[in-house]
Amino acid sequence: MAIVGAGSGEEALGYMSLLAAEWGVGQVLWSMLWFFLFVVWIWLVISIFTDIMRSGDLSGWGKAIWAIAIIVVPYLGIFAYLIARGGQMGERAMRDAQAQQDAFRSYVQDVSASTSPAEQLATLAQLHETGRLSDAEYTAAKAKVVGV
Repeated sequence: MAIVGAGSGEEALGYMSLLAAEWGVGQVLWSMLWFFLFVVWIWLVISIFTDIMRSGDLSGWGKAIWAIAIIVVPYLGIFAYLIARGGQMGERAMRDAQAQQDAFRSYVQDVSASTSPAEQLATLAQLHETGRLSDAEYTAAKAKVVGV
């Protein structure tokens, strides 16, 4: 990898050493702190926009006003939102997570509760033997279970 302005490999190595010498431990830590704060800020903005759009108690105009406030004056908008509605963010998140968990549990129970084709055929045969199903009903139901 050639560095612009460096003639030979030794000069390039000297240039890289000079660059590394200019960055002290404090500057590296300071840069890492600012990078971490930037990532936290982006996460905070995304989570607040998500909360605004999921909130059922805000009208469309309320959502638009909060979104515009966060875009136009980000720091003030974020802090105002956290002060005004921050306590309810956790409650809404818990309610949404519980609703998702209930829907998943209901789906799993519905899927696991269905009987196999062999069990359905055994039930049909028992109903046919006891006379609750006629021959035509038994044949139609059996064809439906088998998928013919």
